[in-house]
Amino acid sequence: MKAYVLHQVNDLRWEERPRPELLPGWVLVRVLAAGICSSDIPRIFEKGTYRFPTIPGHEFCGVVAEAGGPEGQSWVGRRVGVYPLVPCRECPSCASGSFETCENYDYIGSRRDGGFAEFTAVPVRNLIALPEAVSNAGGAMLEPAAVALHGVRRLGDLTGKTVCVAGTGTIGLLAGQWARLLGAAQVTVLGRNQQKKDWAEACGLDYVTQTGEVFDRVIEAVGTPAAIESAIRLTAPGGGLTLMGNPPGAIPLSQEVYWRILRKQLTLTGSWNSAFWGEDSDWERTVQALAEGRLKTAPLVTHTLEPEGLLRGLELMRDKTEPYCKVIWEGGAS
Repeated sequence: MKAYVLHQVNDLRWEERPRPELLPGWVLVRVLAAGICSSDIPRIFEKGTYRFPTIPGHEFCGVVAEAGGPEGQSWVGRRVGVYPLVPCRECPSCASGSFETCENYDYIGSRRDGGFAEFTAVPVRNLIALPEAVSNAGGAMLEPAAVALHGVRRLGDLTGKTVCVAGTGTIGLLAGQWARLLGAAQVTVLGRNQQKKDWAEACGLDYVTQTGEVFDRVIEAVGTPAAIESAIRLTAPGGGLTLMGNPPGAIPLSQEVYWRILRKQLTLTGSWNSAFWGEDSDWERTVQALAEGRLKTAPLVTHTLEPEGLLRGLELMRDKTEPYCKVIWEGGAS
């Protein structure tokens, strides 16, 4: 099969690799579409993965081509989304059902081979069926959409609340949609410039570059010190703030900003990954909302790449040579 293999930092090659061997309880997925996550950029160009060589890519969907045992046979031929986190199922978090906070997890696309390939191996229990109404691109965006939902749900009941999303990336624009779907009376997306206004408005969201308001609930989806300070200032006294942005480095807070947390008696919560298993999981809700057309992902897809074009999309995102929101790779399988 063909795959994008990361041999060392900044050494990604489109090359022939053997198909993955299947363990019992695992299936082989023929990749149909994969999204490039912002975390893939430092992983490929700056920091590397947990081992070399590695096939990156954790946002993908595909068709089950083969099963490694009887438990996967019923999935063969079905189009699926894939939850990339593989929990240990032994630590205290797993014992309590909080698999997303597993202490010893494996991860498809960073700790083991992922979806930037013609085929990849995944556990049967990490599969979710894709309805016909969900496109391949929508299937590739299941993971970021579920991550966005997980962060929004951490804020509790949003009925009648005013919500601000600080951040205009894919996660931020999806989080804004979820806040509206979960009953917020007003949802405002705060960005730095007008580039992403059209994408926000295509999702039915109000977009501003500055505001003097404060909000009942705030979602921080950037991960920089400036964005976090802004989010704290935007949160009303007694309000709640979810921190979702993945920080590129240290996050220092000035004394004045820290005092705002105390004096406004804010509730801060972190959000990590998403919940896949269990009743009313983030992934179940996401699939349903996509199938019913209530959650919009198509307006966020700004670039679609052919199989040999993944590196071009990665470099576009790294160098910011043109505006982008979500970059989708069409998959390596013919």
